[in-house]
Amino acid sequence: MDNNDKQIYNYTVLLEKESDGGYHAFCPILKGCHSQGNSFEEAIDNITEAIELYIESLKADNRNIWLK
Repeated sequence: MDNNDKQIYNYTVLLEKESDGGYHAFCPILKGCHSQGNSFEEAIDNITEAIELYIESLKADNRNIWLK
């Protein structure tokens, strides 16, 4: 895929510090899209990848991609 084929989506992501360490990250508008990480940065990287995979799955199933 070249750069002309890419689309940019902006989603709100919430991160919660876990009591036993690490972070839980989720995207409220994308039901079931959650991730975690040992550090804040790792949680951001992981939820970014989870969102990308979630969107790829929606596209593969010809489903709508939520933009709000």
